[in-house]
Amino acid sequence: MDKNIKLLELGNKIRFERMKRKMSQETLAELANVSIRTISDIERGITDIRYTNLLQIAMAFEITILELLDFSYNTYQSTRK
Repeated sequence: MDKNIKLLELGNKIRFERMKRKMSQETLAELANVSIRTISDIERGITDIRYTNLLQIAMAFEITILELLDFSYNTYQSTRK
């Protein structure tokens, strides 16, 4: 398993969830209590995400971490093709 590919996949999922909610990176950062740079780096897959940040992002989206990590979600998959 390539860690970089997994980080990019997670970043893409977070971007998908953010855009689905018509939310800016700034708004997400504010709601998740992290910096805009952190959101940007996570979405680009260039930083390893801490559990606490993952939890705060999921809470900002009003979903569970399990839902955020579910890459088989039909809508997400169909928009990624």
